[in-house]
Amino acid sequence: MTGARTAPAPPRPAWAPPTTRPGRPEAALRSLELVVRRRLDGLLQGNHLGLLPGPGSEPGDARVYQVGDDVRLMDWAVTARTTEPHIRDTAADRELETWLVMDLSASLDFGTVHCEKRDLAVAGASALAYLTRNGANRIGAVISTGDRTRRLPPGSGLPHIRSLIREIADTPRAEQGVRGDLGAALEQLRRPRRRRGLVVVISDFLGPLDWARPLRALGARHQLLSVEVLDRRDLELPDVGTVVLADPESGRQREVETTPRLRRDFAAAAAAHRAEVGRELRRAGSAQLTLRTDSDWIADIVRFVVTRKRQWSGGTR
Repeated sequence: MTGARTAPAPPRPAWAPPTTRPGRPEAALRSLELVVRRRLDGLLQGNHLGLLPGPGSEPGDARVYQVGDDVRLMDWAVTARTTEPHIRDTAADRELETWLVMDLSASLDFGTVHCEKRDLAVAGASALAYLTRNGANRIGAVISTGDRTRRLPPGSGLPHIRSLIREIADTPRAEQGVRGDLGAALEQLRRPRRRRGLVVVISDFLGPLDWARPLRALGARHQLLSVEVLDRRDLELPDVGTVVLADPESGRQREVETTPRLRRDFAAAAAAHRAEVGRELRRAGSAQLTLRTDSDWIADIVRFVVTRKRQWSGGTR
């Protein structure tokens, strides 16, 4: 639930993503592209994406198993010979199809720090699209607001990416009282059956976990990356006395007193929900990247990518 009254936000830092309001996002998107390209350019090298190992069709090198690796890639022969678990990486295909699944439900139209979660979701989509645009890689998107789902066909090249991000930013906001439906958006990618690729899910993952089953089904064929977009008020309540809490996806409101006990219970429930989300993402074989409205999102992406590259090369975490 979100609060209708919060403490004043601190000054906006330079790294905060630009505000992308539907209708005229051109200036904000130009600024966003400059930030992304300046801070990410040169981060990744090679012939394919650097976010996740490419879901190639040819076997690659064996390496020591690390927590989070797909156990379906276990190399039992090397494991038996060395008595240490090893997996067999696959050589990345040079042409990769990436799909962004954008959850733009009403709960993302909220933020109490430097931006709304929706702004952060658009910024994350822009950065991840840029990171997967090399060579002949193609990228498309499925955008869901709960009452409407749109599919943008995949394409390649910088003009296509700019058009794709503009369409995402221009998506009308969901009306209050409309429930998000991430599960239905994921189902859009299951049928018809698609070539192996990368699916990036961008959501705050609040509410019921009815998306878990279709995500597992996608994970059986595709590489998965889940981007969790959070605001600090998703995790804890401020000590502000009486406050009106509102659920934007149901329209329900409730006036409460933010007592120490209520704040502890809220934080505990939020932590338990996040733990459950993490378990379901791991069950689906998905990598997880968390972006927060009070954190340098580009730096968080860089740390994630660098950590993944170390894992692929057999280095430490």
